[in-house]
Amino acid sequence: MTLRSAELTAEIRRIEGRRRLLVHARRSEALASFEGSAHELAGGSVLEGELSPKNARALRGAFPHLRPRPVGPLVSAGVGDRLGLAGAGHVDAFRTYGVGVFPVFAQQSIRELERLGREPHEVIDAATYGAVAAGWTLPVGADLDHIRRIDDIDRGVQAGFTTFTLDPGDHVRRTGATPSRQQVESVDWASFGETPEALVARHAGRPLDIGDRTIVPGADDVMRAAVKYADAVVAVARMSRRVHELATGPVEVEVAVDETAQRTTFFEHHFIASELTRFDVTWTGLAPRYIDGFEKGVEFRGEVEALVADVRGHAAIARQHGGYKLSLHSGSDKFGIYERVLDAAGGRMHLKTSGTSYLAALSVIACREPALFRDIYRESVNAYEQSRNSYQVSSLPSADIDAIPDADLPEVIEAAGSRQVLHVGYGAALTRTDAAGRRYLDIAARRALANNEDEYRSLLHRHIGRHLVPFSAWGAR
Repeated sequence: MTLRSAELTAEIRRIEGRRRLLVHARRSEALASFEGSAHELAGGSVLEGELSPKNARALRGAFPHLRPRPVGPLVSAGVGDRLGLAGAGHVDAFRTYGVGVFPVFAQQSIRELERLGREPHEVIDAATYGAVAAGWTLPVGADLDHIRRIDDIDRGVQAGFTTFTLDPGDHVRRTGATPSRQQVESVDWASFGETPEALVARHAGRPLDIGDRTIVPGADDVMRAAVKYADAVVAVARMSRRVHELATGPVEVEVAVDETAQRTTFFEHHFIASELTRFDVTWTGLAPRYIDGFEKGVEFRGEVEALVADVRGHAAIARQHGGYKLSLHSGSDKFGIYERVLDAAGGRMHLKTSGTSYLAALSVIACREPALFRDIYRESVNAYEQSRNSYQVSSLPSADIDAIPDADLPEVIEAAGSRQVLHVGYGAALTRTDAAGRRYLDIAARRALANNEDEYRSLLHRHIGRHLVPFSAWGAR
C-alpha cells in the first residue's frame, strides 16, 4: 500500500528478497531528508533506501500522522512487537476490528528492551514502517512501558515517545493489615511532605463512594496505604517532573502499580490519586494491582465476578479524581473478560498486549520451520526459572519437545505451560549467540518470518483483532 502527501508518496516493497523503502517526489528537494539512491523519473524523482532510523524520522517528518501523540481519554489499545516485524499485521487488525480504538503501535517495556538489547527508537521506527507498509493514515501513539529509572525517561523522550508508563514498583512495600511501627518509620516522610498524624487526620473517617457502597477508612487503612505507596508516590512525582522537563511537545503519563505483590484496595487507589494530585502530577491512566488471575499469555485465571466488582470499584475511584482510564496490563489473550471489564469501567480502559504477537510469530515458525521452533523452545525452557521472576506466571514446562511430531508443534504454543515458557523466555532465545557472536536464533526467526510474511501478517490480523472487537464497540459510542 502507499501513503500520499502533497509532496510525495511512500511505500515498502520487497526487492530481491529485502524490504526496501521507495519514496516518490515531484521535486527532488522533497527527498533531502531521506537517505538512499535517487534517480529522476518522468514527472519527478524516486528514492530507494533501507528501512533505517534516518528514513523513519524522515517519514514522520513528511507524514504528520506518523508522529506519535498522546492517547488521552480515548478508548485505546497498545500492541507490543518484540521482533519489530508485526507492524503491518497490527495495522490490519485495527483497520478491520479496531474502529474507534486509538492505536499505540509503538509499545515496549524497559524490561523487554533490556532483555533484547534494543534501543527505544527502534520500537518507534518499526511501528513507523509497519504503518507505511499497511497504508495507515490515522494518528498513532507510542508508549515506553514500565519505566522504573529516571535515566530511561531521557532515552524515551529523545526517541519520540509520547506516553510514559511510570512504574514505582521498586518503592511499593508489602505490609499486613496493621503496619508495624518499624514499617511506618521506614517511610521517607520528609520527601513525602507529610506526617503520619496529619495524613490520618486528612483521610481517616472520610466516607469514600465506590459505586455500590461507601467505605470508611480507619487509621490502620491510612497507615497501610502510606507504608505501601507513599514512597512510590514520591518516585512517580520525580519521574513525572522529568518527563515534562525534557519533553518538547505534548506528552502524557500513566501510573502502573500492577506488578507488585499485593492487591491495590479501593482506598489505596484513592490514596495514590489524592497524593499524586498533591504533588501536582497529572496522569491519563492508572494500572492498579487487580485481584489475582492476570498471568502472561493465557486466559484470566481468577474469579470473573470478583474481577468485575474490583474493576467497578476502581472505576468509581477514577471518576472521583478526574475520570482517567484504568489500564489493563498483561491483557493478552484474556478474551473471556474484555466485555465484562469494559462494562464495569464504563469503557474508560486501555488494553496492553505484548508477547502474544511474538507467540503468533512462533506459531508460523512451528508450522514452517519445526527444527528452529524446537531450538527456540529449548532456550526458553532453559531460561524459564530466571525469566519468570519478573512476570506473573504459574505454569511449568512440561512438553518433551523432541517427542512431539512436527505436525503437532502448533499445539505446544496453545498449551498453557509451554505458552508461558515461550512468552517469558524470549530474551534468552533471541539473544543466544553462536561462536561468531551472531544471534543465530534471532536471525533464523527473522528469515523464517520474511519467507512467510503474508502468513504472519494474516495471523496477527485475526488474533489481535479478537482483542480489539470489544474495545471497538465502546470506541464507536
